[in-house]
Amino acid sequence: MTRIGVYPGTFDPVTLGHMDIIRRGAKLVDRLVIGVTTNPSKSPMFTLDERMAMVRREVADVGGEIHVVAFDSLLMDFAEREGARVIVRGLRAVADFEYEYQMAGMNQQINPRVETVFLMADVALQPIASRLVKEIALFGGEIARFVPPTVRDEVVARVGQIGRKGR
Repeated sequence: MTRIGVYPGTFDPVTLGHMDIIRRGAKLVDRLVIGVTTNPSKSPMFTLDERMAMVRREVADVGGEIHVVAFDSLLMDFAEREGARVIVRGLRAVADFEYEYQMAGMNQQINPRVETVFLMADVALQPIASRLVKEIALFGGEIARFVPPTVRDEVVARVGQIGRKGR
């Protein structure tokens, strides 16, 4: 039986922290499905198609069987459709744990056949958040330490299109 895991997120943009969890999560399952979604409470810098292309490009050399799929539904419904029995989530800090713990509990109520597995972010990558990367870039800061090089270029180009803040 193939062990399938789902790693969901908005990936706006994909960060080195995301890539760390993807590499490690891919070792735990036979197939890792990266579910790229839109979060109604977030305003994305990149379109869904742009984020999917970004993630596909960045995972191309990771190894293992990795699929990048868009979804716009309850996570547990998406996991069921993909045949997943594991949700992979990364944890950076106590605040992440509280939120993720609550979500895991709700998800367990919705679909008890799917387990949530938490991976601690690498210590060097713990402070990285897509939201902060975008904010730093919008104010003209350097983001090369937080995202892959091609993602940095895409974020800088997008900031050039939408305009920098604090000028």
